[in-house]
Amino acid sequence: MSGKLSKQFNSFIVLLEILLVLLLFLLAYNFFLPLGKGKPLVYFIDNNLSAVLKTLKRNGYNITEWDRYLLSESSLPKQGWYHIRHTDNGRYHFFTHLDSHPAETMQIRIYSGETHLELLKRLANDMKLNETLLHAVYEKMMHFNEADIFAGHYTVARKADENTTMQYLFSRSHKILETFKKENFTSKIDNYTIQLLLTIASIIQKESNDPKEMPLISSVIYNRLKRGMKLQMDGTLNYGEYSHKVVTPKRIKTDTSFYNTYKYKGLPPAPLSTVSLEALEAAMFPAESDYLFFMLHKDGGHKFAKTYKEHLANLKAFRRYQKERKKKLQTKQKIEESNKFRMKKSKQIFEKT
Repeated sequence: MSGKLSKQFNSFIVLLEILLVLLLFLLAYNFFLPLGKGKPLVYFIDNNLSAVLKTLKRNGYNITEWDRYLLSESSLPKQGWYHIRHTDNGRYHFFTHLDSHPAETMQIRIYSGETHLELLKRLANDMKLNETLLHAVYEKMMHFNEADIFAGHYTVARKADENTTMQYLFSRSHKILETFKKENFTSKIDNYTIQLLLTIASIIQKESNDPKEMPLISSVIYNRLKRGMKLQMDGTLNYGEYSHKVVTPKRIKTDTSFYNTYKYKGLPPAPLSTVSLEALEAAMFPAESDYLFFMLHKDGGHKFAKTYKEHLANLKAFRRYQKERKKKLQTKQKIEESNKFRMKKSKQIFEKT
């Protein structure tokens, strides 16, 4: 009987030693393994365990698989910006206080159709950031030169630096793109296909901001490509520094870049600008049509045509409208100038009397 008790006692001692070693390990892990000098301002894009740990690691914190267990005992921070306070109270305290200090934020808007040069200049001005540093970070992160960041409204921490701001915009846009890919592709899709879609989307975006028109414009692009026709679209010449400049006949003749679809067949070599999700969806799902042409209409939209003859009629109609509008504006201006002159004369006569 005493031998049996002795064995039980020995087993208890072994178990106690194991628990003691485990406790010492956890205490050492909690208090002595450094978290590293991570960024003090962090954006959590998702409210799940893996995403939070991945974000912390990406922002310079020394994260291990053991931290998964520590964080699972804490309330996960909601999607948003947080100040991360460095602490000497251990890793457990660090994880349980992740969501304690939400950062002050501001709203920014990324406009559809703008280039990254325009975007970065505006961000530098609005957020008081260094434009050169923004460019440097953008160039490291970009995949397509343009269209890496989607148009839309974004919430940014007021004290975010250049790197943190760019990382946030790219991660948000990457999530939008990944969701789009999961919803519309059954198998893994390569970056080249995505680049082609973004290029088509950027042409659509340059030609129209109306989501209802976008699938029709997309159909014209695809129909012309299928027939081996040049796209011959002004929007493709609104690249880079020419983003918002009127395309003139002289420009069409003198521009020798592959963005000039009046001279070269096929798509431009890269996306032209920022795009909206609606434009990307239109690029993916063009309307079913036989249209090969479209032309501005007096209502601000476009008139679509199946034949060149129809297109010429639409072109002539719009030019007539432009002439009539110009004439009306000139007449209105003359009347206003005449009224100003009469009022001035009347005032002078009144002052003399």
